[in-house]
Amino acid sequence: MSKTHFGFETVDENDKAKRVAEVFTSVASKYDIMNDVMSGGLHRLWKAFTIQVSGVKTGERVLDVAGGSADLSRKFAKKVGPSGQVWLTDINNAMLRVGRDRMLDDGVIMPAAQCDAERLPFPDNYFDLVTIAFGLRNVTHKDAALAEMYRVLKPGGRLLVLEFSRVVKPLEKIYDLYSFKFLPKMGQLIANDADSYRYLAESIRMHPGQQELKQMMEIAGFKRVEFFNMTAGVVALHRGYKI
Repeated sequence: MSKTHFGFETVDENDKAKRVAEVFTSVASKYDIMNDVMSGGLHRLWKAFTIQVSGVKTGERVLDVAGGSADLSRKFAKKVGPSGQVWLTDINNAMLRVGRDRMLDDGVIMPAAQCDAERLPFPDNYFDLVTIAFGLRNVTHKDAALAEMYRVLKPGGRLLVLEFSRVVKPLEKIYDLYSFKFLPKMGQLIANDADSYRYLAESIRMHPGQQELKQMMEIAGFKRVEFFNMTAGVVALHRGYKI
């Protein structure tokens, strides 16, 4: 059986999805609070920049992969208007329920589907925009997920990948201290779950860096791939087009 990474641990591929599911089921109810605490609220700016770069227009179709608590989906729904369509998807039912409830609380009615990023249940050439925010690093076969996102995009459509990345060298030591010492402690205090946030820190280190992810997107078929570093490389937004 093939092996893959679950944080720093090497596991069977079949086990990774189950263990990632356990992580997000555990933290779902505190996910948004922890995002604010972990990033000092910066995740809101990262997502706002993603919306800006998307160039999404009225009437377009948007797919939010691993959309979880629906931060992006809710904003995209306002952009596309009633003539457009936004699909919120996530492989984790607990996270999807959080996102669906937040949409309903906002009075936003749009479809939600529990599905795997590696096997998207949508037709070819259907969406104008596909996004995945802080989800790609948890996917077992990232190349398969990128290929699926390419498949469901219309020609001329674009993919946006918002993800933790490689911080600039001068900040590496302090970033490691924060990630491996303080982050699990905050997870324990707020979500009563240090292990899940220890996995979060490890999964960031195992995820491809800016240039490597750019190359993976190009291999999947995307053209004009570029990335935008934010907060000294703590996060990067990659954009590529299906031509």
